Amino acid sequence: MKSLIAIFGLMALATGAFAAAEIGKPAPDFTATDINGKTVHLADYKDKVVVLESYNQDCPYCHNHFATGAMQELQKDMTAKGVVWLMVNSVNPRNGSHRTPEQARAEWTEQKLNATAWLDDGSGAIGKAYGMLTTPHMFVIDKTGTLVYDGAIDDQADPSHDPRKARNYVREAVDKTLAGEKVAVSKTKPYGCAVKY
Repeated sequence: MKSLIAIFGLMALATGAFAAAEIGKPAPDFTATDINGKTVHLADYKDKVVVLESYNQDCPYCHNHFATGAMQELQKDMTAKGVVWLMVNSVNPRNGSHRTPEQARAEWTEQKLNATAWLDDGSGAIGKAYGMLTTPHMFVIDKTGTLVYDGAIDDQADPSHDPRKARNYVREAVDKTLAGEKVAVSKTKPYGCAVKY
């Protein structure tokens, strides 16, 4: 009986540690360091639409979006519209998929990334505050700092699909938000590899 109570206690703690941010509520604020050593505060992007992308290139689902060039194209299109795109790498430093700042900068160049910044979240603080479960797992924050989208990047949970032919929920959410309209699909189930906290 004691072991059963202990198990339920651990489950409650785990659930609390991964309590997700809520649609329609203020997005959790954070301060982080990017791969160039710059401090990034979410609050600095007030009056901007912000996209958060849970990232790990070693995940085949995540890798597919970059190998096809579709993610870089989406990043470029969004940032050209004034959107702030923050890649969040929440991989624990003890995991083989963790990137040092030097490795991350090399990967940035090699992958021709077009994000605003790559944040080192090795502590998992940002990922856990948002309830990031997979790579990729996407979030859209509107100009008032409210979370308006949480979920998958698109409707094809397949590590070898052509992302350009899928329904892209992030593009839809950002376009609606920029137009001052309500996001039609605000929550979906994210797919990919588990975040390596």
